[in-house]
Amino acid sequence: MASEVHHGDCLTVSRSLAGESVDLVYVDAPFFTQKTHSLTTRDRTTKFEFSDEWDSRAEYLEFLRLRLREFRRLLRPTGSLFFHCDTNASHHIRCLLDEVFGETMFRSEIIWHYRRWSNSQRSPLASHQTIFFYSKTDAYQYHQLFDDYSPSTNVDQILQRRRRDEHGKSVYARNDDGQVVNDGHKNGVPISDVWDIPYLNPKAKERVGYPTQKPILLLERIISLVTLPGNVMLDPFAGSGTTLVAAQLLGRDAIGVDVSPDAVELARKRLHEPVKTSSELLRKGRESYVQSDDAALAFLHGVKFVPVQRNRGIDALLNTAPGKNPILLRVQRQGESLSDAAELLHAAGRSKQPATLVLITTQSQHSDGLFSMFPPDVLVVNSVAEELHQRLADRGIRIS
Repeated sequence: MASEVHHGDCLTVSRSLAGESVDLVYVDAPFFTQKTHSLTTRDRTTKFEFSDEWDSRAEYLEFLRLRLREFRRLLRPTGSLFFHCDTNASHHIRCLLDEVFGETMFRSEIIWHYRRWSNSQRSPLASHQTIFFYSKTDAYQYHQLFDDYSPSTNVDQILQRRRRDEHGKSVYARNDDGQVVNDGHKNGVPISDVWDIPYLNPKAKERVGYPTQKPILLLERIISLVTLPGNVMLDPFAGSGTTLVAAQLLGRDAIGVDVSPDAVELARKRLHEPVKTSSELLRKGRESYVQSDDAALAFLHGVKFVPVQRNRGIDALLNTAPGKNPILLRVQRQGESLSDAAELLHAAGRSKQPATLVLITTQSQHSDGLFSMFPPDVLVVNSVAEELHQRLADRGIRIS
């Protein structure tokens, strides 16, 4: 069958499919945002749009209820459903899934965690969405995936076998001689229910200009957990076709449905020319992006600042009033000349429209005559916080 995309209402299309013919249903229905979502492609030639506006919450939940009953009918006894939602209606959706599938068929509440820029001011910054995992029966497929061990895990925890004692406590297994039993090679730590998968970068090659597009990496994980090559999955709200592309890359058959003819055309095009963005964040780990120099930042004791990562010339931003141009700062490194430090700072900061650039000296071999050779926007000061405040005040700049 490979992958196929249908244009129409997923309720109508689902009713045309044979029962117990699908191994996985991934539901990424409208989130009850009460908005119309739209986005234009990078080349500005196409605008994709869908409505998520409802007369009432009851209408929204009844819309889902009718379709969830059909999705359950389509699942094989070994099949599962993953329902993607957010805080707009997640509590209602959980109750609805309990009603349709049964409370005992709940398997997990997965948190997809990501980081995005936002101007949220009156509540914590939204940085997650919820994916409910339900199975049709207790005989569902599940293929364990593993994460690497954390840096704090010692070698004994990796090598030695664990068992439950009479009190249900996890302890090291021992043989008849009382020696700890090794467990051989382990694949790592079973993945948790918090998935740290980056949101799609606006410039990612995978981006197609469709609103609410999900990353292929997220769908690959879901598909890999509960299906095998050759299995069939259904995405009844296919949108741009991300699920179908992920299924194709993993050797699964897929059925996609969407009410938008533009979305269907886009999904078919993506299946013909699949593009997947690799994640350097996942490959290297978040810690690899931490590049601030702790020794250099120690010279800023007594000054409020924000460390800057992934920049060769700037170490920190100094706190200024909201809306004001930034103050960019660099600390002179051991063995680095003032002129080299000033050049790195000037090159890194000139496109940032700074209020001023501050170079903190850490070596005593300098003279006022040398300072005149620096660009006029570079302020050179000693590492004493009081001097920094005074020198900035002389330029009419106040920091917190």
